[in-house]
Amino acid sequence: MMKRREFLGLVAGGIAWPVIGWAQQQTMPLIGFLSSRSPEDSKPHLAGFLRGLEAFGYTDGKTARIEYRWAYGRYEQLRKLASELAALQPVVIAAAGGAPSARAAKSVTASIPITFVTSDSVSEGVVASLNQPGANITGVDLMSGELTGKRLELLSRLLPAGGLIGFLTNTKGVQSSLRAKDFELAAPAMGREPLIVGASTDAEIDSAFSLLVQKRVAGLVVENDPFFDSRRERLIQLTAERSMPAISNIQWREG
Repeated sequence: MMKRREFLGLVAGGIAWPVIGWAQQQTMPLIGFLSSRSPEDSKPHLAGFLRGLEAFGYTDGKTARIEYRWAYGRYEQLRKLASELAALQPVVIAAAGGAPSARAAKSVTASIPITFVTSDSVSEGVVASLNQPGANITGVDLMSGELTGKRLELLSRLLPAGGLIGFLTNTKGVQSSLRAKDFELAAPAMGREPLIVGASTDAEIDSAFSLLVQKRVAGLVVENDPFFDSRRERLIQLTAERSMPAISNIQWREG
């Protein structure tokens, strides 16, 4: 299976189609980059993006200029950041960091081409369908948003039978309630009692873990969400300190 960063490299290459169309008009086209994460969290993904651009002859500061906007996990800032980029009239906006970035970019422009990488672009309201995304937006769907039940199943097999199992969800996520419902339905079928805890800030993550410890959960499934990706070190630290078995989409950062 192709790695996530390779997907991003392909997307980066794909955004060259509007850039090429402008090459005759501009010596150094402007590309907007919008992310729900931080620069530090996005290092490997950004590297893939830049490699994809360079494959088409576009290097930041030489043959193209990239304007960055980072939300640092604060989704409520994304629409403002997207508006700032749209006002600069870039030839394309690369919406990184999942569906929150893609939706924000889509909400502020119907003319500037937008590319994205998401886990479930249809149900998260990014595109109308995979076959015909429509409007001015296209990208890559990793189809990982439906893995909540599979992660629960795998974790359950590694734990002693029975017991409470937790699900950490981002309360500000579009699919949060649906994924929590899927978890609630799947857990009893595996002989588990579900405990749903929500967090969309650092303080709420700490409170959620306090409750998980208090309830003595046997293990934890973390929702696939960009906010939790951006808090990977904290989540890994909290589970390690509490010797809490956990499974998630969170990836280690290289370097």
